[in-house]
Amino acid sequence: MISPRQVCLIAHYESLLSVTCLTTEGTKVRIILVEDNMSLAQGIENALKDQGHAVDHLDDGLAAEEFLRTETCDVIIIDVNLPGLTGIELTRRLRQRGDATPVLILTAMGKTSDRVNGLDAGADDYLVKPFEMAELFARLRALSRRRPQVAPQIETAGSLTYDRQQRTVYRDGERLDLPRRELTLFELLLDQRGRLLAKEHITASLYGTGAEVEANAVELLISRLRRKLEGSGVQIRTARGLGYMLDTDPA
Repeated sequence: MISPRQVCLIAHYESLLSVTCLTTEGTKVRIILVEDNMSLAQGIENALKDQGHAVDHLDDGLAAEEFLRTETCDVIIIDVNLPGLTGIELTRRLRQRGDATPVLILTAMGKTSDRVNGLDAGADDYLVKPFEMAELFARLRALSRRRPQVAPQIETAGSLTYDRQQRTVYRDGERLDLPRRELTLFELLLDQRGRLLAKEHITASLYGTGAEVEANAVELLISRLRRKLEGSGVQIRTARGLGYMLDTDPA
């Protein structure tokens, strides 16, 4: 249940916006908000959008985990008590699969042990409910300043061009038809170009930590992606028993 204090804060967030903005120098950021309290979530989302920021709202931990496999953002706000998957476990899984996006945990539990659990799971900051919107914005400003370096929006490899914003791959100007998992696999390999990517990491990123998948599921995806990249000057090399690597050097 949302507290009377939170209702009051949500109702007057517009007055806070007049003196507080999320980022400096007009920078706009994308935020993913994972909060199952719809009233509180709507208040936060409206406040951020009024400043011109992009906000995606999810109300379930498992849905958020799946969403974040294929979507990127500048900051993630995660409530602790979520259906499907707790905020602590969601944060832990994001870190285990290599997602370094700054995470701000929201919770009504203010004990030191609760904060320690969240930070140990990989959260970057912690905010106890109820809170002032001004404090939330200040913490988001700090997190957005130290977010991971943003990759180029347009990237080339061989004759391939990848548009990160549109999530599309072109070969010699023609768009490649890549289903969601093949596209995510390509992105994983491209982000680690020239480096070996462990099969276990690929499996967790594509299907989820601990998911039951066919033993050769990754191999089949690699095979399909290889065929579509033929003639592009880009190869997926196999280190048997270890993993895969994207390479633009000729064999």
